[in-house]
Amino acid sequence: MPINSRYLFIARMDVEPGKDAIFNEVYDKEHVPMLLEVPGVLSVARFKKRELTMIIGGEEVTMEVSDQPTYTAMYELESPDVLVSDGWANSVDEGRWPGEVRPFTTNRSHTLMERLDS
Repeated sequence: MPINSRYLFIARMDVEPGKDAIFNEVYDKEHVPMLLEVPGVLSVARFKKRELTMIIGGEEVTMEVSDQPTYTAMYELESPDVLVSDGWANSVDEGRWPGEVRPFTTNRSHTLMERLDS
């Protein structure tokens, strides 16, 4: 996912045990396609947390990431105004997401980032 826009909205969360299958199904088949229809949403990429091992100061270190949410979605936006638009407001409350998924999400965080270069 090359990031070409100036704004990136990041939604991170965990899901209650036993709800991963419906979470991923609804996110991929309903939630993301609906949000991609919102004017100003350019792309979406989803990620799942993994164990992190890397070299720091010449030493291999495994980082503890247990407090970080399991799932992350990154939305490339034309403008922060997208997040307060009618299209966004309607899309986040459509389909099975508000009733069958959102109530089972925890450890949620939302961040808006603005690219510094260009």
